[in-house]
Amino acid sequence: MKTYLLPSLKLTAVLIILCSVLYPLLIAGIAKTAPGQGKGVTLSLNGKVVGYENIGQKFTKDEYFWSRPSAVDYNAAGSGGSNKGPYAPDFLASVKARIDTFLVHNPGVTKEQIPVDLVTASGSGLDPDISIEGARIQVQRIARKRNKNEKDLFDLIDKTKEKPLLGFLGPEKVNVLKLNIALEGLPK
Repeated sequence: MKTYLLPSLKLTAVLIILCSVLYPLLIAGIAKTAPGQGKGVTLSLNGKVVGYENIGQKFTKDEYFWSRPSAVDYNAAGSGGSNKGPYAPDFLASVKARIDTFLVHNPGVTKEQIPVDLVTASGSGLDPDISIEGARIQVQRIARKRNKNEKDLFDLIDKTKEKPLLGFLGPEKVNVLKLNIALEGLPK
């Protein structure tokens, strides 16, 4: 028994030091070299921090681009999806309610034109991005509310859109917070 006990205790001590001390220190060191030094990248407007680049925020006013819905009400402390199946009555009811709300605020848009990312929550519930189509379909509403030219808003979307990772992984997208900050920067 002693033959196995001492090597087991040594191995346990080595693994505790490796996994509980050295590995976390290594990861923290790597994070310090990343943008935001591991604390997240903040976005500012007029010198005031208004949010984080990679955490979705709720926008419901008609003069702003709306974000993707969140199953956790944009609470970064408790991210997660709804875990409801695509045919679950609760899921279908919430999607229908989101569609109805979108149609009320965006007259002239039909149900079939609404991109799916504007009425379904992401897996984390904190997705900061929407599709290019999701941004473009909101232009008419925002132009009317802000008394802006639609072409200027389409150009703003094109200037803030992000290419796929490595040029081919995933679709083009737009960060809603960055887009709304740029929207605030347009001449009055």
